[in-house]
This record gives sequence, C-alpha cells and structure tokens, in this order.
Amino acid sequence: MSAPNATLTAVPGFRVGHWTDPVGQTGCTVILCPDSGAVASASFLGPSPGTREGVLLSPEKKVERVHALLFTGGSAFGLAAAAGVVKVLEERGIGHETPWARVPIVPAAVIYDLGVGSALARPGEREGELAARAASPEPVARGRVGAGTGATAGKYLGTGGVPGGLGSVMLERHGVRVGALAVVNSIGDVLDERGDVLAGPGVGPGAVAFTPGEVESTTLVAVVTEHLLTKNDCRRLADAAQAALGRVIHPSHTFWDGDSAFVLSAGTQPPADPMLLGALLQEAVCAAVRDAVRSLAP
Repeated sequence: MSAPNATLTAVPGFRVGHWTDPVGQTGCTVILCPDSGAVASASFLGPSPGTREGVLLSPEKKVERVHALLFTGGSAFGLAAAAGVVKVLEERGIGHETPWARVPIVPAAVIYDLGVGSALARPGEREGELAARAASPEPVARGRVGAGTGATAGKYLGTGGVPGGLGSVMLERHGVRVGALAVVNSIGDVLDERGDVLAGPGVGPGAVAFTPGEVESTTLVAVVTEHLLTKNDCRRLADAAQAALGRVIHPSHTFWDGDSAFVLSAGTQPPADPMLLGALLQEAVCAAVRDAVRSLAP
C-alpha cells in the first residue's frame, strides 16, 4: 500500500506538474488551481524578484483569482514558460471572463540558475505547456526536479554552494489544512528544526566574507488552502510566509535575494481560525524548505 499523499496536491483541487532538463540543469513547475481559480496574493522581499503578473496580485488590484502559478528556472528568460501554461488553460476554457474571451491569469516567478548547468538551457513556452499537461493530483515529485533542478543553497561565503531543490508538504491540524511548495535557491544556509545547518557551509572560524558577483538567489514559496480567504487575507499570510523563511534560511532576504511567497485560496471550505491558519502556514513553509534538501537523491 502506498503512503498517503503528504504534499501540496493533498489539498483538493490543486494539481502540480514538472518539466525537467537534467542535462541543462533547469526546469519549471506548474501549480494548477481549481477550474474556477483561486483567490491569491503575494509578498516579494529582497531587491531582485523576477516575476510575471506580480503587480496584479496586490490587494488593491481588480482581478482576485488566478488559474495557475508557475515557478521556473532560467532567470527572466524562463518567464516565457508562462505562455505555455496559458495555452493549455485556454484550450480547456479556463480563465478570467471578459466580453470576448476567457483570459487565463498565470503569475510566475523565477530563480537564477544560469550558472549551474547550461546558461542556454531555459524553459520556454513548450516547456511550460508540457509541465501544465503533466499536472496531476498525485504526490508532488521533489528534490532536483522542475524549477528546483538547478537550485543551490548556502552561497554567502563566496562558494558555489550546495544543491538546493524543490520540496512540498501538506499539514493538517484541528481540521485546518494547508499545502506548501518551495523552490530553495538561497544564498543562506537551510536550518533544521534545532537551528543547526541542514544545507550549506555554515558560519564558523575562518569564514570568508561574501563577495558580490554574478550570484543571484531566490527562494520561491507557494501555500494553498481550501479555506475561504480574501485577497487581503492572502497578502497578510504571504507576509507571514516570508517571516517563516527567516526562521529556516540564514541569512535570508539579503541584498542578492528575490524571495517570493504566494498564497492561494480555493475558498471551498469555511474560513479557518486565523491564528491557527497563520501558525500552520509558517510551519508548512519551514517544512517545505527543509523537504527540498532532504529529498535530494544521495
């Protein structure tokens, strides 16, 4: 008997698909929402986020629902993969209703992985389409897969770092359920539950100062829930997700990071206790980040 699904796709209505280039060391990951979309917002910290439709997620903007979320490697080049996701959703008649067409809303965020494999290996429209078509409710594949393929961590001492990756969890407490997915491409170390270094060189005697250069780092996080949330609620919880990154990555939110956190609500269940939901969300973010490096193949 297979183990129960303990990843983001255990939250009903959400599906995840990957496209992976193991040679070029890059890839992309798509989270498909329920067909009616999900209320969503996001928080961006650090000076170097690479996003598509990021401004649209601000609480004051008109459109509330998104239909998919793309995480991708390839730096700004990789944002082209969102077009492939839009294509798949349009074929399925999914999108924001306008007088002449349904327009799929697909925010996207990138990591910088051009120096890991081939700088010319970048997800594009075809790769985004393949990831979207592969999306399923099955347990999320984790480790060096999808957008986590070329991710690295622990680079702030001037080294090339250690492998990062993609992690995902689902946590449930007292009837409240959240799913999280993280792509860990951090300058900082990943810390375990005790605060010890799980991935990265750590800080110790003889540590060298970090020298800025062509080192770009970003951790991407998506948290999903069935519980009804407003767009303002999603933004506040996205800020809480960023705070959780500060607990599990050290240092976090540096001058060379572009950390991006997204919160999506299917709205199919009544509102949850906000204190419990916020606490569970932060626990899930930390667990997904740790899962990204614990899931790496030996």
